[in-house]
This record gives sequence, structure tokens and C-alpha cells, in this order.
Amino acid sequence: MLLHSRKYKLIAVMGFTQILAWSSTFYLPAVLANLRKWIEQGAAWGKHWSLEPIKRPTPPSNNPHPVDAFIDAKLEAHNLSAQPSAERSTLIRRLALDLTGLPPTSGDRAAIMEDSSEDWWENAIDRLLASPAYGERMAWEWLDAARYADSNGYQGDRERTMWPWRDWVVRAFNANMPWDQFTQWQLAGDLMPEATHEMVLATGFSRNHMINGEGGRIAEENRVDYVMDMTETMGTVWLGATLNCARCHDHKFDAITQQDYYRLFDFFNQTPVNGGGGDPQTPPVLAVPNPDQSARLIEAKQSLEEAEAFNNKTWSSFNEIASVWESRQLEALTSRVSTEPANEEEAPKRQELQELLEALKASEPERDDAARALIRKHAMSTWPPLIKSQQELEGARAHLKGIEKEVPKVMVMAEQPKRRTTHRLERGLYYQQKESLLANVPTSLPPLMTESHQAPNRLDLARWLTQKEHPLTARVTVNRFWQQLFGIGLVKTTEDFGVQGERPEHLALLDWLAAEFMETGWDVKGLLRTILTSEAYRRRSETTDQLQEMDPENRLLARGSRYRMASWMIRDQALFASGLLDPRLGGPPVNGYQPDGVWEEATFGNKQYTMDEGRKLYRRSLYTFWRRIIAPTLFFDAASRQSCNVNTRRTNSPLHALTTLNDTTFVEASRSLAARAMEEKPGFEERLQWVYQCLLCRDPSEGEQAVWKASLERAHDYFQTDASATEAWLSTGGFQARSSLDTRELAAWSAVALGILNLDETFNRE
Repeated sequence: MLLHSRKYKLIAVMGFTQILAWSSTFYLPAVLANLRKWIEQGAAWGKHWSLEPIKRPTPPSNNPHPVDAFIDAKLEAHNLSAQPSAERSTLIRRLALDLTGLPPTSGDRAAIMEDSSEDWWENAIDRLLASPAYGERMAWEWLDAARYADSNGYQGDRERTMWPWRDWVVRAFNANMPWDQFTQWQLAGDLMPEATHEMVLATGFSRNHMINGEGGRIAEENRVDYVMDMTETMGTVWLGATLNCARCHDHKFDAITQQDYYRLFDFFNQTPVNGGGGDPQTPPVLAVPNPDQSARLIEAKQSLEEAEAFNNKTWSSFNEIASVWESRQLEALTSRVSTEPANEEEAPKRQELQELLEALKASEPERDDAARALIRKHAMSTWPPLIKSQQELEGARAHLKGIEKEVPKVMVMAEQPKRRTTHRLERGLYYQQKESLLANVPTSLPPLMTESHQAPNRLDLARWLTQKEHPLTARVTVNRFWQQLFGIGLVKTTEDFGVQGERPEHLALLDWLAAEFMETGWDVKGLLRTILTSEAYRRRSETTDQLQEMDPENRLLARGSRYRMASWMIRDQALFASGLLDPRLGGPPVNGYQPDGVWEEATFGNKQYTMDEGRKLYRRSLYTFWRRIIAPTLFFDAASRQSCNVNTRRTNSPLHALTTLNDTTFVEASRSLAARAMEEKPGFEERLQWVYQCLLCRDPSEGEQAVWKASLERAHDYFQTDASATEAWLSTGGFQARSSLDTRELAAWSAVALGILNLDETFNRE
């Protein structure tokens, strides 16, 4: 972002002597000369690069692919040579992991390997972009950014039902929803003209924040926290801005004042949420029934209408004989009152009976509403046709209510009828209200355009973010997709495009991609296809001494990226290769394998973990129940989901081997993988080759075959001599192999399969 120009220019000019004295030891002469020259020329201070308008640069003409043209020009300037393309087998696995989060299927491998056309690579890209697994893979980073979880957080951590929004995200990616529409629906779908159910559902994005329902918490303080979270999430995701720095004061580095912050705050400050309680379905909410529930709801509503019609008809019949019935009831009740002995315990009932008698004695014009209600109540409990119709009516209502209770309700956005006044908050404290402010955007960015003279709203903000004159949205978005493919963004500081962020080495490439993204209709799959068809993406990942010395982080992109996959992808890979993965899309979250007592320990025993069974144990990691105060134990490098996160965390701590070697998921997957190999292939070499192809898309070398053969023999000898160990090893988890397989052979092959699942190459996206 833009520094506060006048202040920093003054410091630069007034303190030049002191700067020279202090920096003579630390700065190179050339740097000092440039600084002196800049000041002598008037110390002109322009905009920060990220705030400059996006202008489509012309790619250097030495390469037909625009991405490669920019990158090769940089490499040439640094006298570096690029690595050649990786082998086709490596590229197939790389592409599948990047676009689906899974190794390629046997069908994909065969189709791509056997494609002899010049367009084989483009065909492979299109094939995987069309996979339903693409949307699931793309959704993960978005859920991190949207701070999605299945519970509120804080000590209470009550469960919520936001998962239909998660499924909407998957569908949106698979449908290749244009990014401007994807943005506008999530920030302001409820304000769109003739907003549909899907548009309103999309606004669950902003309601993914934590909810604090702890005793003694002040409701208004909660509410302000929620609005701040919405505001700052928008800032990180679409502006690459650290807005939270301006909660309490003007930003120390970027051109965001505290007033700017609370003007952005005002866009989200109009929801009817009051901050009270810890209800995980705090209104406004949207019911999202599945097809079966929808059908049952229609049937139940129809039954209720029929019951109401029958009840109305019965009342009409009753009204025709009401006078006769009332006379008989008056006679009977009078006799009952006069003969029943007085009893203190029966006093309330006797009082009601007396009131009913008085009501029956009065003529119709003399009766008030209370009297009529008493007579109706008595009729419903004494006249048989009314008793029957009322029972049917109450049963129909209860049935409908039961179905409605099953339907998940997603917290969504809405505007309250009366606009709430927004104040600048001194030091960000909810009770320190200063001057009032109206929704607007920072002056360092293009002005906000509204379609009416009413106060600006979230739809105006969403349209402003996606206008082509905006310098940040396209850059920030393209950078995150680049990070997803290369492991690191063109701007390393994905969350910060400000002064303290990194100036990209490939700024021209970033701007070209951003302009291309907007000009092609914010086409996400088109953007990915453009990047994936470049030579830069297809390069070998091996480095050289020169590259390691001059560009150890591969920022110049002379080689392909190689990095450890996220823990969720490692788990999905194991399940997929073993044949256990349940490929169904969407649905409620599931509870997979987890050590005993984890939830109980974190919640003082208030939350009990109940593991699911059957196919639910093998759903993709995307569908694992995410308790906010204690994330799923398998995901050792995942974001906390307590706040917005757009940076990919990578770690390869040796402690993770305790999970990948011993956790039930991986032990069970190794057994299933071994059983499949034994069923598919007859001999050692064929089986080992089959496992390697499933996981690594290549054949094992002779040296690897020798290592694994020795490993298999050791495991076989061990299990031959220890029947109890064999039984324990094969009974871990719910999967049971076919009884026709030799148990000791299966145990030995399971040990080999587990070793292959734990190879460094298996864990890495090559």
C-alpha cells in the first residue's frame, strides 16, 4: 500500500545527513548514490506498485507462450538456464494432484500416457479440470480463507450446520462460476436483484466467523467482533490488505486510516445479528433441505393443509349444532359442580370449570374472547368429531416440525430494516464511540460507485471489488492460484500486498495474468489452463549448484516446484490408492479415526467423540468434522479455521511419521492397497509395479525392487513366527480383505505398502 507520502518524504529529506552517517557502515555505495540522486531530484513519491492500475504488459517476443516469455526474459537477465520438461509420468501425477488433490486414476494414466497427439498435455488438463474432484480440491484453500468450521469455537464450541455452504463452494468451482460472480454472491447475494436461494446460501461466507456464547460476555462486544472479522476477512481475501492494523489507529505503513477501516466496517454493520447468546444457527438463517427432505416437506405440508381443511370443516359442522351442545354441556357441568365435594388441590380446575359455566350461561354477544376460547377448548376435548380432527391436525403439525428440524440451517447475510449508525471506535473498543461514519472505500483506491442515492451497501462493495479498474482483486486472486500450483505465490506474502509485503520478481507476469483473468470474464479454469500449459509449470524439479546458489527458493522459476503435500492430501492419496476412498460429493461432516479422549480433553468432557462407521470413515478430508477448538488430529499442518488464512503452511516434522506410520487410516489403507495388489497381479515384480503406478505413476527401479523384496522377506519371516502379531496387524481398522487371501502374505505385503506410502517421493508433489 501507499506510505503516508508527506510524512515519509519529510523524514527522507530532513534526516538525510543522519541517514548517511548511520548507514555508511551498512549500505553499499551504489544504494547511497541512488538515495542521494532521488532526493536531489525532489524525492518524488509515487504509489505503491500494488495500487497502480493494472495495465496489460506486452510479453517479450522470444517465446510464444506469454507466461514463459516473461519468465525466460528474467532468467536470461540473470544468466540462468531453465531445466527441461519433466517426464510425462511425473507430469501426470503433478497435474492430477494440483487439480484434483488425488493421484490420477488408472483410466486417466492410460489415456494420457497413450495420447500420441500434439495436444496431449492440453487434453490432460481438460480431462482433469472436468473431474468432480476438481471442485473438492479447489475448495480446501477457500475454506481456509473463509474460516469454515463445523462448530462455533471458544469454550462452548457448539456445533453448527454450515456445511451446505461448503458444498455450494464445491459446486461453484466445478461449474467454473466466474470469479466476479463468485465474489458478489458470497459478499452480497442476498442483495442481488431477485435473489435466488443459491445466491443467499452463498452469503454464508461472511457468517463463518466464530461465535462467542460464554456467560458474562457483552452482546454488543460480540457483535462488533463479528463485524470486524467479516471486514478483515474481506480485506485479506480480496485486497491482500492487513486491515486489522487499522482497528485502533491509522495503519503504520499502508494508506489505510482508522476512518477508512470503519467505513469498510459499516458495509457489514447492517446485519440484524445482535451478538447475544451462542446459538450456532443465529438468524438470519436459510433452510437448505436435500432432495429427500424437500420431497418429504412438500408431502408434510400437503398433509397439514388437508388436516387444516378437515378441521375447518369439522368446526363448521360443530357450529351448526353448537347451541344444542352448549345447552347439554351447561346442564351437565352445573350438575357436576353442585355434586362434587370441594377440594383445595382441585381448586384451580374447579375455578376454570366455574369460568366455563359463566361463559356458557352468557349469550353470544355478551361473550368476550377469553370466554369463546374456553368454550372452544372444551368443545375440542368433548365432541368426538372435533377430538379426532384436532388430533390429526396436531399430528400433521408435529410431523412437519420434525422434518423441518432435520433440515440444516445455514447462517446467511441480510440487512436490517433500519440502518445502524457506525462510529469510529477509539482503540477498537466497542464502547468508545467517536464520530459517525458512512460506508465507503479507502481514498487510495478507486472511488466507490453506487447505483442509487441510498447509503452504499455490500452489493456496491462487491461490485467495486470486481470492477476492472480495481488494482488489487485480480492481482491478489491470481497470486493465490499461482501459489496453489507452484507452492509459493508470485508475491510470497499472499496476505499482504502492502509496503511490508514482497515486491514480486515477476510483476509484469502478475499484471499480465491479472489483466488476462479479467478480460476473459474472470474464468478460473481458463486462468489455470493458461498457467498449466506453460513450460514453467512442466519443468523438472531437480536443481543445480548454480540455481541453488543464485535462486535457492526458485523465485525465478528456472525449475519445477517440489514440495510436501498438505496432510489432508496425503490422507486422501492413501485412501484413493488403496481403493477405500468414498467418492460421493457433499453431505454432512463425518467423524473419522481419531485417538480416544481428544475432544473430551479439550472440552473438559463436555463434547464426546463418536466415530462414524462404514463408508463415512473413508470420505475425503474435505468432509471431516472440523471442531474449531481442536482441529482433526490427522491434519497436522492445517489452518486453525479461527480466522482467515490464505498462506499455505508446510511442515515435515519427523513427528509426523508417528501418524503416517501408525495411524489407523494409513495402516488400514496399506492393507487394502496390498490386498488389491495381490488380487490384481500374480508375482512380486508385477505387484510392486502396480503399487508404484497407483501412487507414483512410474515403475520401480531395479535398486528399489531389491530393497522392497528384502523388506517383504523380512516382514514375511516376522509374521510367519508370530501369529498374534499377524492377527493384530490385520485387524486394525474396519476394512477386511477377502478371506481367500493368505493372511501372512497379506500382512507382509501390507508392511511393504505402508513403507511405500511413507516414501519421501509419495509425500511430495514432484
